[in-house]
Amino acid sequence: MKTILEDIQQAVMRYAKIISKVLKVEVEIADENLVRVAGTGVFKNRINKSMLGEGYVYRTALRTGIPQIIKKPGDEKLCLPCPKCGNCEEKFEMCTPIKLGDDVIGVIGLVCFTDEQREYLMKDFDAYMEFLQQISEFISITAYERKEKLREQTLLKSLNLVIDKMDRGVIILNKKNKITHINKKAMEILNFIDNHFIHEIQIEEIGECIVDMHEYKLNINNQKFYVVGNIHEMGLNENQFDKIIIFQDNKRFKDIVTGVSNISKNIVCDDILGECERMLILKKNLKKIALSSSTVLITGASGTGKELFARAMHNEGSRKKEPFIAINCAAIPDALLESELFGYVKGAFTGASSSGKIGKFELANRGTIFLDEVGDMPLYLQTKLLRVLQDRRIIKVGSNKPVDIDVRVIAATNKNLVKLIEENKFREDLYYRLNVIPFNIPPLRERIQDIKILVNSFVDKYTKLLDKQFSSIHIDNEVWEVFYNYSWPGNIRELENTIEFMINMLGTDGKLTLDTVPNSVLSNERKVKESIREICNLKELEKNEINKALDIYGYSTQGKKAAAKKLGIGIATLYRKIEEYNLSK
Repeated sequence: MKTILEDIQQAVMRYAKIISKVLKVEVEIADENLVRVAGTGVFKNRINKSMLGEGYVYRTALRTGIPQIIKKPGDEKLCLPCPKCGNCEEKFEMCTPIKLGDDVIGVIGLVCFTDEQREYLMKDFDAYMEFLQQISEFISITAYERKEKLREQTLLKSLNLVIDKMDRGVIILNKKNKITHINKKAMEILNFIDNHFIHEIQIEEIGECIVDMHEYKLNINNQKFYVVGNIHEMGLNENQFDKIIIFQDNKRFKDIVTGVSNISKNIVCDDILGECERMLILKKNLKKIALSSSTVLITGASGTGKELFARAMHNEGSRKKEPFIAINCAAIPDALLESELFGYVKGAFTGASSSGKIGKFELANRGTIFLDEVGDMPLYLQTKLLRVLQDRRIIKVGSNKPVDIDVRVIAATNKNLVKLIEENKFREDLYYRLNVIPFNIPPLRERIQDIKILVNSFVDKYTKLLDKQFSSIHIDNEVWEVFYNYSWPGNIRELENTIEFMINMLGTDGKLTLDTVPNSVLSNERKVKESIREICNLKELEKNEINKALDIYGYSTQGKKAAAKKLGIGIATLYRKIEEYNLSK
């Protein structure tokens, strides 16, 4: 392995020539192993030769780190081991060590072979000695720079090996913003093929911060690429390695951030279980409206699968390759909901991230946003949502700059929005903006014929999930009777939870019996049966409905006309029924 002076031999030889010309003496420079790396005059032909058999003075300088001066070569104590002792042709010799930190890495030797050389050197000895020490320092600096360069090259080589194994894209740039290294993952993300020559790159930061990463537009050879990542200054004294960009594909990263899994992406209309007439009509309509960009309002009781339908609408439409972003408006505190929906700029409020935040609407750009439980949105935010739906622009918290968006909105609620409007808890104009395409999902009690399909699907799911090893599961008829008679207030979610419980309770015989049915379902099923027995006769039902209509519309002539119209009977029939049931006020 080369010593550090051997590695900078060309520079050392130049310094040797400079010393020789200035001091008019012969110069030789040896490394720490006493190998001559430079020489002038008689030493010129002895370069790269070992001096172990003759360099006794140099050996002392290397060992002690102290300059040595031999005024009478051949007669000094240091010369005694030398084979030329007593018969030396040299007239004067001196040397000074070359240091790198605390280590001595070589020695510079000056040799006079004539009295004229000796007299010239001794004439201004102190000044020449200082000059020699300065040259020693220059060589030391050159050695240090070379050592640092070798170290950095080793580090960079190791760095390149590491980044080539990374699962993120990495591009290294020089000081002129040209690519000097690009890893395999980066080429895959950018669909880049040719990396055999240096490419110019232009970088533009766009958008806001996403989980402490920024959006960039990269322009490489007039091709545009959109990525999410960070740019780091490398801080190396090396022109070829100035900056490093670590990034991921923009769309893929947004999918990860929003928790969109492959399973949820693949949900389409045919994945929704149900074969009753109402469900078949719903699925048929779903495929129709999926191709539209109009806003949809999905209504239905909790647990009916509103998000499932929303995802199917997205995946059946033209935006299926773009993001689907879901947010539950009831699950986020009012104070945070605005920033979650629209994002914020840095410094927007106390505790805000210094790099800002991108909101769900911006994440969903070109795709679909699903606003679940929209009926729980506070009134002040309803106003802002209305503006977004009208203008197709958002304004981040703490900013006045509008951001254009192209997002399809699907909203959902289990509440009666008309009633909330009457109570001044929901904006009427927002309701009409959301309810462009109404989509109502029936509760499970209104699609009893689908229970068997759903149960079989959940049984299959949880026997696999809970590792229940049965070739088939038998469900007793009594269990089916309970399921058909129960009202299922929690809808499909409650049915699924019930099946999960029953599979956990499953015995070694592989049978689902009444013993495995949750008590909450059994007891409520009995109450349903009892309520069914308390059937009102038709006259009672008619009386109650007429009475209800009159309470709503009033007993005036106009009120009675409106009530008769709502009941679907003539005004004369209504008067007769009022008299029959004694309903006059």
